[in-house]
Amino acid sequence: MLSDILHKIRAQRDHEPTVISVGQIWVDITMHVQEMPQPGEFTNAPSVTKSASGSFHVLQAASRMGARTELASIMGTGPWSTMLRDSLRRSHILHTGPTRPNQDNGFRIVLTDGMQKSYVAHHGAEAHGDPGVFAHVRPQRGDVVHISGNALMNESSLAVNAFIQQLQCRPQGREFRIVINPTNTLRLVNDQLLENLVLTRPIWSMNRQEARTLAYRLSVSFDESATMRVNAGFDESMHALCEALGETLRAPVVLRAGSRGAWVRQHGKGVEHIDGFPTKATHIRSAGPAHTGALCALLAEGWDLESSVQIANAAASLAIEHNHAGIPFCPTYDEAAKLVSDALTAPKKD
Repeated sequence: MLSDILHKIRAQRDHEPTVISVGQIWVDITMHVQEMPQPGEFTNAPSVTKSASGSFHVLQAASRMGARTELASIMGTGPWSTMLRDSLRRSHILHTGPTRPNQDNGFRIVLTDGMQKSYVAHHGAEAHGDPGVFAHVRPQRGDVVHISGNALMNESSLAVNAFIQQLQCRPQGREFRIVINPTNTLRLVNDQLLENLVLTRPIWSMNRQEARTLAYRLSVSFDESATMRVNAGFDESMHALCEALGETLRAPVVLRAGSRGAWVRQHGKGVEHIDGFPTKATHIRSAGPAHTGALCALLAEGWDLESSVQIANAAASLAIEHNHAGIPFCPTYDEAAKLVSDALTAPKKD
């Protein structure tokens, strides 16, 4: 989509726009190996990196795009929690949630040979709590609440379920937006929570695999015959999947596809394809969190969904290009806007 996005004026607010995440954060310990070991084999990891992970990347992206950001979930106390708090502070992310004493945040070991990845997770304070964990979350007009798939598992799902059933979260008259990127763990979410999420009518931001998982869970059928053809099959199948999910969910759907951009459907409207930006695949992690964080930041600023997705597409592309140790690193708003501006003013190819 080549829109007049660059001429938009940021909406006026009576308070600072805020992106609030109820997702979990933990530490990733990424071990780079030359070859994935077989059971019982020994291998050496020439390099190891430690980084904040989970919903941290969404909030970091939103912060770099100019939004005020808050983490509303549980944090622990201990060495991993200290590392995470330092990361939050450096990224100007405020922790507003409770602190669980005498328990550290969890960590995840990621083993990768550059092509394949294996994960082993140990949950900590972030995964525990009661249904009242998010009782303190009171979004104001225009704010954005981010729900990640990692918050839909273990005990934290009880808190998410309690939050979305509050009167303030009902779609009729809701003064703030809810954005959910469900991740592929959606296949494990219990039926009652999934039903309540659907009834909340959030903005669903997903990649193709996540969308197909959601379609399966909701018994949504769509025409995949286009994928059997050589030309244009992918685009047509993404259009069909986005349309089918949007019709069933009766809520906005953003279906991401990397450099191909995203397909967007708002309730009562047709599907719109918003172009992406070519990028060199030098990353070992998905740029989905960068896209989601940028999307949330722009929505909090009062942008419409289509224009927000346009800038988020650019932000995700640049995040891959500017990755830190293979982890996409979101650009600033100005950098993403420049990429869109360059695309809009570039001479059209014959």
